[in-house]
Amino acid sequence: MKTLSLKLDDKIFDDTEEISGKLNLARNRYINEAVSMYNLFNKRRLLKKKLAKESKLTSLDSKEILQEFESLMDEN
Repeated sequence: MKTLSLKLDDKIFDDTEEISGKLNLARNRYINEAVSMYNLFNKRRLLKKKLAKESKLTSLDSKEILQEFESLMDEN
């Protein structure tokens, strides 16, 4: 486990203290879970962005191939 020095805005700290207390979680555990969830959220967001980009590229290739097939069909 890594040790980390962290500065939080007062409001975020107060909310963290309140919520972690109500959940009976240690502050460290609560922050670990929050960062883990945020990492998962951002990984999915990055994947969505990557898939959208690749889908657009694939779409352009598919259109070109379709046009080639159509021109071949028109020749016959």
